[in-house]
Amino acid sequence: MNALVALCHFCELHGPRTLFCTEALHPPSPSGPQPGAPGPGDRDRDGDREGEGLTMRANSSATQRGEMCEGCRSLPASHPGFVSVDNETGIRFLSHQHPRQPQLFSVVRQACVRSLSCEVCPGREGPIFFGDEQHGFVFSHTFFIKDSLARGFQRWYSIVMVAMDRIYLINSWPFLLRHLRLTIQSLQSTALKVFDNEQGVCPQRAVRMNSVFSPAVFPHQRSGNAARSLTSLTQHPNLWVSLHSSFSWLLKACGSRLTEKLLEGAATEDTLVLIERQTEQAEEMSCWEGAEGVSSRPQQHQSESELGMDFLCDDGKLEGFPGPKFRSLRHLRQVLGAAEFRLLAWHVLMGNQVIWRGADPGLIQSAFTMLKKLLPVGCVRSVPYSAEYEEAYKCNFLGLSPDVPIPVHVSASEFSVLVDVVSAEKGCQCSAAGESDISSLYHFTISSANTQPTDRGPMLLNKLEVALSNENLSVDVVSHCLLCLKEEWMNKVKVLFKFSKVDGRGREDTQKVLALLGATGSGEEDNVRLLKFWITGLSKTYKSHLMTAVRGGERSPSQ
Repeated sequence: MNALVALCHFCELHGPRTLFCTEALHPPSPSGPQPGAPGPGDRDRDGDREGEGLTMRANSSATQRGEMCEGCRSLPASHPGFVSVDNETGIRFLSHQHPRQPQLFSVVRQACVRSLSCEVCPGREGPIFFGDEQHGFVFSHTFFIKDSLARGFQRWYSIVMVAMDRIYLINSWPFLLRHLRLTIQSLQSTALKVFDNEQGVCPQRAVRMNSVFSPAVFPHQRSGNAARSLTSLTQHPNLWVSLHSSFSWLLKACGSRLTEKLLEGAATEDTLVLIERQTEQAEEMSCWEGAEGVSSRPQQHQSESELGMDFLCDDGKLEGFPGPKFRSLRHLRQVLGAAEFRLLAWHVLMGNQVIWRGADPGLIQSAFTMLKKLLPVGCVRSVPYSAEYEEAYKCNFLGLSPDVPIPVHVSASEFSVLVDVVSAEKGCQCSAAGESDISSLYHFTISSANTQPTDRGPMLLNKLEVALSNENLSVDVVSHCLLCLKEEWMNKVKVLFKFSKVDGRGREDTQKVLALLGATGSGEEDNVRLLKFWITGLSKTYKSHLMTAVRGGERSPSQ
């Protein structure tokens, strides 16, 4: 972990000061030896001497910043400091009064000043977190040490951990708090024994009550010992060695308890639905194989099962169909026209039944392949090509042969749209040269009983059309843009489902949530219809998990 730990003290004469600092030095990256370069052993010895030199320079520059009294100093300037080496990782832990790198001096100095002056928690004792990206983030724990000669009979200290990784430091909060409190309690208990002994010999409270108080000479009224060192307060001869061991172990343990792993991320709703459908199909097939009369299974049921899995017809399946095909949503929009494509896409997003009727099943399946990309997988129910009409509750994408009549109640319904594909010339054979020009081979007629204007439409459709109309964006970029839009709106769907279906909130509260989700304003009715339709596409796994979590929260609020 790239962090350092420091013990800070608020001196009555010089203000906040850093007493002791421990940092971790990682080994250099392995590289081949250069001609004339020192060997590994020489490099280590030179590194130690160089580290000590940097430490001395840092300490000397710190000394020049202001005088240091006994209470501001831990180790003398001539002291080499303490070094511990982790044999497993090769990391060295160096401890001295100040960091070995001069640029870290100001970072630790600022953390020291803020922890003992402006950043104060309630009661002045306890943990607190502060910092920024420029100067690092700080976990600070302030505490008092008893001193019979100090003002108020106690001195103010803090232990700070400085790191640039805010998330790592916050996640380590319980661990740091638990182990730093052990170190603080050990210091306080040791100093309390010394304080009790000194008070037993000469009670300072009575002495101060009987003496004449003068602010100018107050520090000199305590036998000239206004600033006492922490070693003097605890009477611990190996105090700094003990702190070095404690801080070194803390850095090592804190760095090894949490590790970073590269993960693919949580499964999307489309992936969960695909897995569920594949599992259901496998279970259905096993049931049919285990039953008697497998060969006599109804052909209609078999075709529906096979077509039910065809909710994302890929290019590989379309290769078996000759003739022209739609290559992308942009291509489909260019062939149909901007206004006709918007009408068709609006019906798709609203969950209405989209019917394509024509003699070319490959062309119809390619159109469905493009249009299915507008919806989550869970919202797609497709019958690519059929010799008879299928009701809307069975499929929202239906391909029909040209001679199939449309029922009157369907053609008069505003919840359906019909696309008739008519050949431009009867008996025209599609050549290789003509495959790319669908508009010259077919005429497309789109009809619907819906009279609601689609010019406003849902916000997702408006953003998609902006991307499709921008010729500077490639087809792959538009596909990624559509994927991001779908994920954005699926997140809104999840919030709406949790709020309205699981929690059972009223209409007024639901309207507030819709406003928070940005689904109100222009095209509000279409946005709400889209969200309600997409709720049907949520996976059973997500719904079950959400309901279980809610019930578990009701049973045990503490969880």
